[in-house]
Amino acid sequence: MHYRDLGRTGFKASTMSFGAWAIGGSWGSVDDNESLAALNAALDAGMNMIDTADVYGDGRSERLIAKVLKARTDPIFVATKAGRRLSPHTADGYNRENLTAFVERSLKNLEVEALDLVQLHCPPTEVYYRPEVFGVLDDFVTAGKIRYYGVSVEKVEEALKAIEYPNVQTVQIIFNMFRLRPAALFFEQAQKRQVGILARVPLASGLLTGKLTRNSTFASDDHRNFNRYGQSFDVGETFSGVDYERGLDAVEEIRALVPAGMTMTQFALRWILMFEAVTCAIPGAKNPQQAQDNAAAADLPALTADQMQQIEAIYDRYAREQVHHRW
Repeated sequence: MHYRDLGRTGFKASTMSFGAWAIGGSWGSVDDNESLAALNAALDAGMNMIDTADVYGDGRSERLIAKVLKARTDPIFVATKAGRRLSPHTADGYNRENLTAFVERSLKNLEVEALDLVQLHCPPTEVYYRPEVFGVLDDFVTAGKIRYYGVSVEKVEEALKAIEYPNVQTVQIIFNMFRLRPAALFFEQAQKRQVGILARVPLASGLLTGKLTRNSTFASDDHRNFNRYGQSFDVGETFSGVDYERGLDAVEEIRALVPAGMTMTQFALRWILMFEAVTCAIPGAKNPQQAQDNAAAADLPALTADQMQQIEAIYDRYAREQVHHRW
């Protein structure tokens, strides 16, 4: 495992960290014992950061992480999120009263005295133009409720606006072989400000594992079923906004680039780490084997310049027209 600076926090995060959306829900059925085993396998493999949110299983994900924190003595950095509990999810809802309630609930779920990192959870764009929201987060830091804060964004433009606030330490953004725009516009600015980057949806909701087919089916409680066309939240969160059939065609071309001794999943994850601005990728895992395989991607050889160029060409052919201007 390798480690990179997480913004200006002083923490060195494992380049492959644990995304805990799947163990909370919205990815089909999950077993809590398997989830706990996956978390422990990830940590045993050198991961030291877990990304979660208060809405993942309505707190289920946070409560599972609390069990792991109590059982282990190794330093573990937990990033959670706040805001998506709002209904309706509006900019006005990002106020002191609501954010306080969300933070207090996460403190209770995780059974900690202070939250390591709180990220605004893909708020409406208008929130980034309200300095008072970030002032509330500053007050939480002063009060000792949270140690650091950041944002999780949908759009590059939101990321660029967010890092204008001096105490934003991290930005979580969708970045994978089907979503290249952050590298072109955002990464350089983040590096200049020493802002950590968490690359989420690194496998494009499973598309980039190479395991999905035209005959794959998804459970009713799996977002790849209920949000494929953006019915529940931003469509870009599901398959990275790429048309499923078109994505499968692109995957077949990517598959031909995967070298021996590397799975397609690991190839997709190792590609992300080729970008030095990225602190870590946060793939999910529902069982120990997936966690171990994800962790192993951090130690694989670098991709070649030719492989990187070919991946960008595949993006240009299959994804750019659909996603580049939207996010």
